[in-house]
Amino acid sequence: MYPSLTYRDVGAALAWLEEAFGFEGHVLDDVGAMVTYGGRVALLQLERPEDLHGSHTGQGWVYVVIDDADAHYQRAKDAGADLQGEPHDYGAGDRGYSARDLEGNLWSFGTGVVT
Repeated sequence: MYPSLTYRDVGAALAWLEEAFGFEGHVLDDVGAMVTYGGRVALLQLERPEDLHGSHTGQGWVYVVIDDADAHYQRAKDAGADLQGEPHDYGAGDRGYSARDLEGNLWSFGTGVVT
């Protein structure tokens, strides 16, 4: 199972996600790509409402497990990400933050592992 997000410009989204969040990008074909981080995968698709049962651009939310929330936040901040607040503590000693990408999808980053 993979999270899948849609974008009006997959190439621009891929480049931005690499720069802002340190993801590794892979072009799959002319309508899709994927990003990887820590062995996890998210798919990026071209916005095609006629094929995908309507528009989904900017409607996704993905949680990514990271080692250092403060360092990751600083990278995103330096890249000009739309940060949704500063890193904060939550749960049983976990730390994280959230940011929106170029299409408005919400990416949350944290040290807490979801099981």
